[in-house]
Amino acid sequence: MRRAPQATGFLTPRQRQLAWLGFVLVALQAPVAAKVLPDDSWLFSIVVAVMVATVIMADDSMRRRPATE
Repeated sequence: MRRAPQATGFLTPRQRQLAWLGFVLVALQAPVAAKVLPDDSWLFSIVVAVMVATVIMADDSMRRRPATE
């Protein structure tokens, strides 16, 4: 059975790796900042992690679509 060609996403493989690395680092940094910082500025890390995750999911969604000919 022949599979339909997959579309490419808008991120290059290198950008995708960096996005995942950034997501993991920010997601790990947020709880540490919450313990160390007296104010609520650690919430910014959560917002950035959600934005990066949204970009990764959008790229993933675009990659799973069949390629247009």
